[in-house]
Formats: sequence, structure tokens, C-alpha cells
Amino acid sequence: MLISNMEIVPGKTIVRHMGMVQGSTVRAKHVGRDIMAGFKNVFGGELKGYTELLSESRDEALQRLTEQATAIGANAVLNVRFSTSSIAAGASEIFVYGTAVILEDA
Repeated sequence: MLISNMEIVPGKTIVRHMGMVQGSTVRAKHVGRDIMAGFKNVFGGELKGYTELLSESRDEALQRLTEQATAIGANAVLNVRFSTSSIAAGASEIFVYGTAVILEDA
């Protein structure tokens, strides 16, 4: 499955538009990560626990997008975009969406 933020793929032809696909996950902060983040806010530095949490969340959302695209027969998802939003105190959503298509060599 090709995943791209481009609208076209050089050397490939879009032969069928399958529609929008999406994936999301909602994650809450971990108490241990919160404590360490509090120390980092005082002394400065990267909040590695949160960096890892966001990376895992993006991977999970992309996996769900890929599964949805595969289920409808697409072999690529183009114009992929990420969005994030706060759902509740301490919980955020990572949302990814794009256009599922079938590509063939030009």
C-alpha cells in the first residue's frame, strides 16, 4: 500500500477513485510520563515520553487508514493529512485521512 501526501504519483496513473479513508486513535496521558514532563517543564528538554506517545498514536492511526483502504480494494492513499485535537482533559485524538485510489503504471 502506497501512502503519500502528494496528490499524484510520478509515473503512475490513477485509474479509479475509491473515496476518502481515515484512521484515528484517542490516547490519554500516562501518570509516569506526566510526572517526568513536569520535571522537564522546570529544567527544559524534550518530553520523550510524549514524543513516543505521539509516534505510537500516528502509527496506529495510519494502520487503521491502511486497513480501511485495503478493505475497499485500493492500492494507494494519496493526499494524506494528519490532524490532532483535544478530546478531554489529558486525552487527545490523532486523525489521519486521505483519498483511496487504484494506481497503475503510466
